[in-house]
Amino acid sequence: MKFSAQEEYGLRCLLTLARLGEGASITIPQISHQEHLTISHVAKLMAILRSAGVVKATRGQQGGYQMARRPVEIKVREVLEPLGGRLYDESEFCDRFQGDGCPHTKECDLKPLWRAIQQSVDTVVDRYTVEDLLEGRIVAPNVHLMGSRN
Repeated sequence: MKFSAQEEYGLRCLLTLARLGEGASITIPQISHQEHLTISHVAKLMAILRSAGVVKATRGQQGGYQMARRPVEIKVREVLEPLGGRLYDESEFCDRFQGDGCPHTKECDLKPLWRAIQQSVDTVVDRYTVEDLLEGRIVAPNVHLMGSRN
């Protein structure tokens, strides 16, 4: 399972901005330089984050991007979903892999697995905020699988 580069870079650009503190502003070229990304790529990512209400843009000589809300108020989910969507969306996921038709549409043995994975991801990305990322407060869960086969 992979998250896309767009999600990774979008989060990194947002963290670059958030590290500046409340009310601070940064331009696309400055983010581009700090994150070693092209200006056009940063512009695309910041436009997505602006549309999602995570950052706001100011035009003009003193313009740039600012946080739309405090980092503690922004859930990681609010950043990842507009950048890449959900890992598993039943209607989109199944349509993408069916081709000429899936013989398992009514009784799919895999849907419960995909739903469980999505629920786990949802739990994590709803638990943490941008501030948690900045402060290094993300802790990997200690997972114990009941009845696992080793």
